[in-house]
Amino acid sequence: MTRSRFAIGAALGALLSLSGAPAAFAHCDTLDGPVVAAAREALDQNNPNLVLIWVSKENENVITTAFDKAVSVRKLNPAAKEMADMYFFETLVRIHRAGEGAPYTGLKPAGTDLGPAVPAADKAIASGDVAPVAKLLIETMEAGLTGQFEKVQARKTYDKNDIAAGRDYVESYVSYVHYVESLYDAAKADVRGHYEERASAADPSATACKSE
Repeated sequence: MTRSRFAIGAALGALLSLSGAPAAFAHCDTLDGPVVAAAREALDQNNPNLVLIWVSKENENVITTAFDKAVSVRKLNPAAKEMADMYFFETLVRIHRAGEGAPYTGLKPAGTDLGPAVPAADKAIASGDVAPVAKLLIETMEAGLTGQFEKVQARKTYDKNDIAAGRDYVESYVSYVHYVESLYDAAKADVRGHYEERASAADPSATACKSE
């Protein structure tokens, strides 16, 4: 991979994190996401330390208290265990998201469609190989950039007296420039925590947001 292509991939990676699809935004509140996975392990091993990394120090007491309650109840019977576990999952995810400035809208079911980016990112961590992620990002960005550019090219030679055609050109021009600008700005951004969900970056009316 050339240096320039890697830079392109890095830029798109930042953009996807900032403007990402709703699925990426919801990654931490799925029942098969990393936060709930940590909660399951903590309960099974009776070790709350395994989940405290997902919350701030200020919220440790809230989580350890919820953990102790869940542990005491889940011993009663299978039904109680199921309820106690869900209570702890919801508490942990809610506090985690609140600490990152994100709303809690309930736990999403396992198997929720996350799109290609988030699973690829997680798989890269597990395998130690980021090349497939870079390939995905580069191909996606190049397709989006080429599409925006071709729209401008197709409209730029319009009759100067055709106002409607001129407006079509301006619309495509603004969309193209904003797309390029978004890639550039995202590459320099400090991507951290959660931001409000937004539309795709291909939408010129979209505004910035961030995901984990």
